[in-house]
Amino acid sequence: MERQKGVALWRQIADRIRASIAQGDFDATGMVPPETQLAEQFGVNRHTVRSALAALGQEGIVRAVQGRGTMIDRKDKFTFPIAKRTRFTEGIGDQARGLEGLLLSSAHEPADAEVAKWLKLAIGTPVIRLEALRKADGRALSRSTTWFPAGRFDGIDAAFRRTGSITMALLEQGVSDYLRDVTQVSATHAEPDDVAQLALTPGAIVLVTRALNTDLDGIPIQYAVTRFPADRVEFTIMN
Repeated sequence: MERQKGVALWRQIADRIRASIAQGDFDATGMVPPETQLAEQFGVNRHTVRSALAALGQEGIVRAVQGRGTMIDRKDKFTFPIAKRTRFTEGIGDQARGLEGLLLSSAHEPADAEVAKWLKLAIGTPVIRLEALRKADGRALSRSTTWFPAGRFDGIDAAFRRTGSITMALLEQGVSDYLRDVTQVSATHAEPDDVAQLALTPGAIVLVTRALNTDLDGIPIQYAVTRFPADRVEFTIMN
């Protein structure tokens, strides 16, 4: 364990256990090793291990079973395809009975250097920013921050609020089809806002996509940074 890296030991241990569960290290028993074994493995006391397991329990990854220990509480992940035409509703498809798209907030603002670069605009060009939450069967699956050129998409915030769908909102704005130009994927610890909105615990891992959509003429129309809980969603990269 890295005691000087600025990340609490219990959080580092929770990350290690979470990763081991994800790669199937405990599939033979379906149980996390006993606290004493984990404390010895990581060179910490049992209280630190308990804190890590408690955090994983709050995430729904494990649960304590009286007289048995800590059981892995497996839940099927949603598979989300990333393709030339990436759509949330079509991507989740029949994996869920009910889908929701909720607008958390919106704002008109000048494009900063990052947004301007992705949307190929001059810095300071007006853009519309949407903060949105997507749910499947009541489970929060993603939290996104999305920017659109304001000159072309005035009113897209109201359209998304009505429809709960970026695709439908773009259709109302005259874009009947669009293409995924770039998707970058990384992983990080959830920020406080993501912890709250996605119902995570501090230290939970989120998958982060930075994506650019264009119209059929190749003109950028949407730049989005989206966070997905790593224990609920997995990506399939398609041609």
